Amino acid sequence: MKRGLKIALLQLAVGPDKSKNIERAVKEIHSVKEKGAQLVVLPECFNSPYGTKYFAEYAEEVPTGATCRALSKVAAEAGLCVVGGTVPERCGDRLYNTCTVWDSSGKLLAQYRKMHLFDIDIPNKITFKESEVLSAGDQLAIFECQGIKVGLGICYDLRFPEQARLMANEGCSLLVYPGAFNMATGPRHWELLGRARAADLQLWVALASPARDPAADYVAWGHSALLDPWGAVAHTLAHEPATLLADVDLATVEEVREQIPIRRQRRTDIYDTILKCQSNLR
Repeated sequence: MKRGLKIALLQLAVGPDKSKNIERAVKEIHSVKEKGAQLVVLPECFNSPYGTKYFAEYAEEVPTGATCRALSKVAAEAGLCVVGGTVPERCGDRLYNTCTVWDSSGKLLAQYRKMHLFDIDIPNKITFKESEVLSAGDQLAIFECQGIKVGLGICYDLRFPEQARLMANEGCSLLVYPGAFNMATGPRHWELLGRARAADLQLWVALASPARDPAADYVAWGHSALLDPWGAVAHTLAHEPATLLADVDLATVEEVREQIPIRRQRRTDIYDTILKCQSNLR
């Protein structure tokens, strides 16, 4: 048998009704379990519209909020590991863009707060400043599923190879990024950056986006994808609501790293990427 796992990326439609968004996610999680999924990944802000004006309204505490309770319950009922995309998290007087991970018993396995906030200004295309509302996280998060170490990032984090390198250094064979690249940056960089992280670090990269809604204030690019350790697109979706179901095979990771042994050829006597603070590494 191949060593690895079957992953499902849920490219969900997201609307203004929080309860319906949650119900839709729960239904799809049960559906992919029946198809053999062992790890399921939801998109960024799957329970709310994406936008600074929505974060406070839809925010909830982790792990006691309605979304977290639903994810914990469905993970236990379906008996699989759930990467809960992201939700706007309220902690005291601060808001975060937070990813939660639930194991097959419904236990909170990992929690990651988006470290790099999406503050950009592309003239005549898009201006967006998450930092007007959100606070940045300061800890990495890694969890284990079916014997595979998995590292977490959120959307804009994909642009920072140093963060990905740290997770690879900790033994990750898969990096998961719930994200919502937009119509300006998505066509240019969504797949490109995923392939770059996969090729640079010789591991699998999963990108999970919401489906595209042209009527939304913020229009997501879609195109959820799974990139293999060669840096190739193993599987991808279009922009409509859909599910990507595929195998993550550790044999491919080992093959690439043996044939192109860059990990042991790095000149760490001259350069390195180091972790400067304590992190949520599991």
